[in-house]
Amino acid sequence: MPPANAAPVAPPPPAQPVAPKPVVPAVPAGPQKTLTLKAVTSVKELAELLGVKPNLLIAELMKMNILASINERLDIKIAQQVAEKHGFLVEREKKPEHTAVPMHKQELKEDADKPEDLQPRPPIVTVLGHVDHGKTSLLDRIRKTNVTKGESGGITQHIGASTVQMKSGQAITFLDTPGHAAFTAMRARGANLTDIAVIVVAADDGIMPQTLEAIKHAQAAKVPMIIAINKIDLPAANPEQVKQQLAANGLTPEDWGGETICCAVSAVTGEGVEHMLEMILLQAEIMELRANPKRRAKGVVIEAQLEQGMGPTANVLVLAGTLKLGDAVLVGAHWGRIRALINDRGERVKEAGPSTPVKCLGLSGVPEAGGEFVVCQDDKFARDRAAENAIRVKGEQMNAPKKVSLESLYEALQEQIRLELKIILKADVQGSVEAVLHGLEGIKSEKVVLNVILSGAGNITANDVLLAKASSAIILQFRVGREANVAQMAKHEGVEIRQYDIIYALIDDVRDSMAGLLPPDLVEHVLGHAEVLKVFSLSKGTVAGCIMKDGHAYSRSKLRVLRAKATVHDGTLFSLRRFENDVSEVKDSQECGIRVENFTAFQEGDILEFYEIEKKTPHL
Repeated sequence: MPPANAAPVAPPPPAQPVAPKPVVPAVPAGPQKTLTLKAVTSVKELAELLGVKPNLLIAELMKMNILASINERLDIKIAQQVAEKHGFLVEREKKPEHTAVPMHKQELKEDADKPEDLQPRPPIVTVLGHVDHGKTSLLDRIRKTNVTKGESGGITQHIGASTVQMKSGQAITFLDTPGHAAFTAMRARGANLTDIAVIVVAADDGIMPQTLEAIKHAQAAKVPMIIAINKIDLPAANPEQVKQQLAANGLTPEDWGGETICCAVSAVTGEGVEHMLEMILLQAEIMELRANPKRRAKGVVIEAQLEQGMGPTANVLVLAGTLKLGDAVLVGAHWGRIRALINDRGERVKEAGPSTPVKCLGLSGVPEAGGEFVVCQDDKFARDRAAENAIRVKGEQMNAPKKVSLESLYEALQEQIRLELKIILKADVQGSVEAVLHGLEGIKSEKVVLNVILSGAGNITANDVLLAKASSAIILQFRVGREANVAQMAKHEGVEIRQYDIIYALIDDVRDSMAGLLPPDLVEHVLGHAEVLKVFSLSKGTVAGCIMKDGHAYSRSKLRVLRAKATVHDGTLFSLRRFENDVSEVKDSQECGIRVENFTAFQEGDILEFYEIEKKTPHL
């Protein structure tokens, strides 16, 4: 109960009813903003489209475990995820129909071949085989030329093409492909261009690894093969043994009841060459090779280079149609109007029909060897398609964004620890560049990184020297010249230029250079042991009276002082004496007096272990 004198408590005021909050009707969301994205978009471009700062977008990507710089390209799926988070509806940019194929649909329709337009064409024959089995010499006999004398080391360094006119009026186009192992990709490309593959095997050497490789290329291209058993004029020649090896690899000769045509030939005497050519023409007749010479030309780039006084040139093989002066040609990211056509004999011609190799001038740049070319309807079409192809290629070459993980961070750290050899490669033609790069890819090392910062066809320029200086690189010069004053400039800037004519010499030198960056491997060799019998303190220092237990010791040898099998000192022998004379060597069981640099605390019973360090060339 409340106390009697307590003031009466006023009752609480009646509760006021709480007015309900007005319900705001939901505003229907407006139409979602649409964003059109390319197949590959950079971080900077995406930030501009989204209206955000690039650094904020980079931070957002890091939360998605994607590490990307401002200029890195993002895949369409990643860009779509980011855009949808910002409230955008993403659409992929539609490409014009003509970008899907090298020529416009209407152009393809106009160039459709009619049966009545198809005419017989010369067979394209690729000569494949092992190095030094006589491929080029055989072609010399056929073409009545002498190419091998001009080849470095007697090895063909890039693909050549020529047309041979037979006495019957028929023609054969020959592709001569290199036989060295580094040119695997070029041989593969040659086999894919061909109608018939001639596999050259030396009768005195038999089937070799690159012979089998050439056979596989021809089989992969699904082209008929003719085996040319060369060098039958040599005393050691054994064609029957070659046939046995062929049969063992699934190629049974015709005269053994199989389907493989074998021709015994001699590139030196010419024996059997006519018979081989007849077999090639017979095989071509069975294949019924035909092409339409009336359509716009298309074909393949055999070789491309930058020639002084001519600019970019391309050795092409016309596969269909007729290539003419003034044609607008598209090849990858390059285009041009044909200013001149030069045949394999160095003569200027006005046109080149099917199965004809020809050098063309007038392109805007040096195309990729093995690329396809087409003749377009006009300059504008060719120029536009080349620009689109250049943009597409550039986009594909951009580095893909890297995901952040402990493994990737560890790999990045290891890359920083590893040594690096930077090179700039300049070669005579694009095919040589391709072949050298293929050979360099075969140099595997976990200790030294080989970084080709620039490669291309053409002479070494002042810009190459400046780039080499800025990046601490060496320049590899393969069968190519130098512009004026480049040698003097390289000497002044301290840039090394190495010149080569043979590919395997270049590759071996690069491998040796990579090994030269590594510190030498140190190998220890124990020379012998001596025991301390007595310690003498003299005015000149402390001398250990010893006896050699095994081996021997030289003056200035390295040694360890061992006490109870533990190393007390590791240093260098200062003086070695027998009786009163300084000596250069002490052998097993001989007594001697020994002084050691910076050590005097000898004890009787100490063991002196003499050793030497051998420096060995490290392995990659």
